[in-house]
Amino acid sequence: MRPYLEILRIPGALKFSSAGLLARSGGAMMGIGLVLMVSGLYGSYELAGALAAANGAAWAIGTAVLSNLVDRYGQRRVMLPAVVASSIALALMVVFAVLQLPVWALFPPAIISGATGGAPGALVRARWSHVTDDAHQLHTAFSLESSLDELTFVIGPVVATALATTVHPASGLVLPVVLSLIGAWLFYSQRATEPPVLPRVQAPSGQPALQRLVLAIPGVGPVIAANLLIGAVFGSIDITVVAATSSWDARAASGIVLGVFSLASAIAGLYYGSRHWNWSLPVRFVVGFAALMVAAWGLLLANSVVTLTAVGVAIGLTIAPTLTNGNSLIGRLAPAERLTEGLAWMGTGIGIGAAFGSSFAGQAIDNAGYHAGFVVVAVCASLAALIALVSFRVLTRVTRPAEESLPTVA
Repeated sequence: MRPYLEILRIPGALKFSSAGLLARSGGAMMGIGLVLMVSGLYGSYELAGALAAANGAAWAIGTAVLSNLVDRYGQRRVMLPAVVASSIALALMVVFAVLQLPVWALFPPAIISGATGGAPGALVRARWSHVTDDAHQLHTAFSLESSLDELTFVIGPVVATALATTVHPASGLVLPVVLSLIGAWLFYSQRATEPPVLPRVQAPSGQPALQRLVLAIPGVGPVIAANLLIGAVFGSIDITVVAATSSWDARAASGIVLGVFSLASAIAGLYYGSRHWNWSLPVRFVVGFAALMVAAWGLLLANSVVTLTAVGVAIGLTIAPTLTNGNSLIGRLAPAERLTEGLAWMGTGIGIGAAFGSSFAGQAIDNAGYHAGFVVVAVCASLAALIALVSFRVLTRVTRPAEESLPTVA
């Protein structure tokens, strides 16, 4: 635990990290909350997947825009009004669902809520990069944040499921409104650790606009693409776990199952961040995705809550370390004045992937049962591993100077 105590002693670090945890905790309830609400009130997993996809896609696109604005104007100035708009839209969607309005009426507020939600996790990581430039401390800090991300997914789905199954199908989305507003106020009110707005390096006037994008930086695109497929894994797992447990007459256990997935990930992330590794970052990136692929195919063996939970632990053990590796790569590849944008693209990738994953899985489940949803999860994990493997050479080339500058430790 010494590395974690060391980074949390950095002035302001404990305060902004804990506030950031609260700010993003409501997001962990969105996916399963939407699925439980729509499937419970409207009786369709396909519609639930479509609404989750609309919200996730809007979040992904909105996050890309908001992160660019944050790099230009600062975190507080951009994100406080955005979070207020997101919370109001989410509250409206819940009201519309409770009133049993037609499903199409839920889509506009779902899209607005997603588009203005932002990526608190990326903003927390940007603050870490501001308060320390030590590569080992950043490795530990990013591992801590990945584990805290997973902690929200340990508690969030359990709480959302308990509310939706014991109070009202839409009640699982009420708490995210409150948490987002309180967390945002506490986080963005901390000005001392907010990264300053840096002047942008002007691209050559003759350079094509496409090449000025963060995604055009060598190595960044493949990392984001692989992260997109992790998002697809997340989105398809959420809806498939609800469908599987429902078919086993254990619908109330869905939140607990997803919570165990995330608990395993959080523990793995904490262990991973407490060590310095001799393997290069690109090697760890590929190995993490290979392990995720193997574990995901194990879902096809799940035929009860117990076996599903056991396989989920194996999947969870691969998630936080793999996300840490991706964020660390972006931290090395993106220029300092566009770091928030680069890190936010990681969240954007997850959002886009979750949108497609939940939509594909919802259609597959309605057509062929929950087993088809598990196939969607496994295929997405396999494609992510393939992208990681294909990108290994370029990632090794672009990160070699930074790797060579670090001391080798066990």
